[in-house]
Amino acid sequence: MRSIYKRPEDIAAMVPAGELTRKALDAVEAAIRSGITTLELDAIAEETVRAGGGIPNFALVPGYRHTVCASVNDAVVHGIPNRRPLEPGDLVSIDAGAKLGGWNGDSARTFLVPGGSPERIAEATRLSDVTKASMWAGIAKLASAKHLSEVSGAIEDVIVAREDEDGLPLGILEEYAGHGIGRDMHEAPEILNYRTRGRGPVVKPGLCVCIEPMVTSGSEEVGEDLDGWTVRTLDGSLGAHWEHTVLVHRDGIWVSTAPEGGREGLAPFGVVPVLPAGA
Repeated sequence: MRSIYKRPEDIAAMVPAGELTRKALDAVEAAIRSGITTLELDAIAEETVRAGGGIPNFALVPGYRHTVCASVNDAVVHGIPNRRPLEPGDLVSIDAGAKLGGWNGDSARTFLVPGGSPERIAEATRLSDVTKASMWAGIAKLASAKHLSEVSGAIEDVIVAREDEDGLPLGILEEYAGHGIGRDMHEAPEILNYRTRGRGPVVKPGLCVCIEPMVTSGSEEVGEDLDGWTVRTLDGSLGAHWEHTVLVHRDGIWVSTAPEGGREGLAPFGVVPVLPAGA
């Protein structure tokens, strides 16, 4: 069985793949607007990855041929890019990855297409913000946690606290989780987005994982479309998805898919990212 912990030289080699993944999502973010299609966004991401010398790793998954997953409104994850123009007020989660030098990066962001009613903007913004905040809480916990269960608990705590604060529902997807990453895009271990009894694997140098909460503005119950990919809420509520690749090494942690290793997102937690030696 392959160890879930990477060597220092492997961790350093993973940094460029994360950076290229970030650039692909930056290009998508710059292009998001009413009228553009998710197929066009997919082409933008692919062009960025290939121009950087990488391979779109989503297209390496059997049965999938796109660079991104594009999940709109009540679709939470794994949405297939299509020709439907985005509309004002649409909530769009874009998940992308790049393989570079044999190593993988994986990241997701949720965007609100400008426009829409004040009520829609408030609902979508609340959902995306709490999902993003829970992701950063989980990432920051990797700097001090003994076991991965602590990371899962930190993610859930943010979501539950927001639900209690404003009295509005939030659902945490239970059948989908974060994961290890390295030579393959999806590796062990699994990182749940809610607390469990088990402690999980030890958090120590060499652990490379994707922290990715998937949250709805209603029930956590979801189903899969007939396309065999798109995961959609059963009650029609909105879905949001945020994800970063995180490298745990002997000197600290580094978020390879975020600017400056995640400095801005980690600052509220008092965590300062450290670039892996040799990167």
